[in-house]
Amino acid sequence: MERSHRYRNLTVWLVLLSCWLPAVQTLAQFDQPIQVGPPGQPPQQPELNLPPQPGEAEGDRPRPTAPTDQPAPNEPVETIPPLEQEKPAPRKDEFPPNPLKLKIPDPLLPKDVDRRSLTPAERKRLIPQLNQLDAQAAAQLKAGDRVGAFETWNRELRLRRYLGPVEEVKALGRVGDVAWQENDTPQVRWITERLDQIFAQAKAPTPGLGNNVSLSKADVADRVALLDALGVAYQQVRLPQSAVAVYDLLLVEARQRKDEKKVESTLVTLGQLYLNWFNYPKAAETYKQLLARARARKDSPNEIVYLTQLAYIYEQAKEPAQAIPYQEQLVSLYQKLNDPKPIPALRIKIADNYTAISRLDLAERNYQAAYQLAQPLLQLGYAGDALKKLGVLYLDNNRLDAALRVYNFLVGVEQQAYNVYGMMDAYDQIGKIYVSRKAYPQAITAFQRGLALARQLKYKEDYFTTQIQQVSQQSSQ
Repeated sequence: MERSHRYRNLTVWLVLLSCWLPAVQTLAQFDQPIQVGPPGQPPQQPELNLPPQPGEAEGDRPRPTAPTDQPAPNEPVETIPPLEQEKPAPRKDEFPPNPLKLKIPDPLLPKDVDRRSLTPAERKRLIPQLNQLDAQAAAQLKAGDRVGAFETWNRELRLRRYLGPVEEVKALGRVGDVAWQENDTPQVRWITERLDQIFAQAKAPTPGLGNNVSLSKADVADRVALLDALGVAYQQVRLPQSAVAVYDLLLVEARQRKDEKKVESTLVTLGQLYLNWFNYPKAAETYKQLLARARARKDSPNEIVYLTQLAYIYEQAKEPAQAIPYQEQLVSLYQKLNDPKPIPALRIKIADNYTAISRLDLAERNYQAAYQLAQPLLQLGYAGDALKKLGVLYLDNNRLDAALRVYNFLVGVEQQAYNVYGMMDAYDQIGKIYVSRKAYPQAITAFQRGLALARQLKYKEDYFTTQIQQVSQQSSQ
């Protein structure tokens, strides 16, 4: 009897234990700590693993979702619908991921756009939307949201691809320019990679033709437009070597087509590109080609332009001896055209270059010629500049008598030009020359005239007063 009673008690305990364990597990789930989310978001409750109800599979139970922000009833709807996903998970071989390679369905595009081209109506509708994205990105950048701005621009760039390569390249260059100015290295790299990809496709021979030059006129126009856009875009991302490669290809094809107008414009672009990036040897080589072409067709206006550029290039390259021949050719051309007005300025530049290479005799001759030519043309500024530089040349070589004559001429020129400061400075130089020769009365006279002009200008009055006092003391000793 006692043994059966013991078995009965054990059975009751086992039944109670089987009912108690599920309740403890359920309570333990409620006892988990609440996960606090970012400020402004509701705390996240733990998900309960409740057993399925009768007739319900475990996978059929709906999962709890976070509340979504609903727009206010009167809130305006965005013109450009946003993307549901803008930042994909990074690939193992690329971080950060290249946003221009993403394949994200965009509500601005038809769903079947990957299987067909856009219709004219769809293109017409898409273009203003893309322009709006560009404006939106610019506004974001101005407001300080740099990350958001480039996300918007990258979306625009992905969509521009559907408008054709020329439109895409122009947009890539525009955004690349902003990225370079913002020092956004990854963005510049992504844009550069896409430009390189498009350029590689453009360099490939046309299937079935073997040579891109053999295209029809319409296709050639499209191809030239694409290469031109690529050249500009590479310059906008500050890759002059890539831009040069594009223009070299344009030049080769233009010559094969015997498109002289395009050859000329491409050489001009190349020359300016080399000059902008301080590649003076290549710039000079390019402008020499342009000069030869201008002379062959007797194009004097462009011949002047190219001679001027060549002289400038060699001066910038610190090769004054190479600049002089082109400046002399310019003088001869202006004389041939019976146009003497540019010659005085040219003579001064030639004299400066001769001074730089220590050919003082030729420098003196050209300064004198510049003065003599400028006077009858009433180019008093150039006449004064020539005399000032000639005076310095004489002083540096201790030719005081010649210097004195030059500065006396200079006083007359500056007086004719109503240049009070120039007259004052000339009298100062005259006074110093007389002091060096111990001609004190003449020096005092020069300084007194300089003082009178200084009082008109209310400038350097103390200087001239001190000079007069010092010279007076020297003359009395």
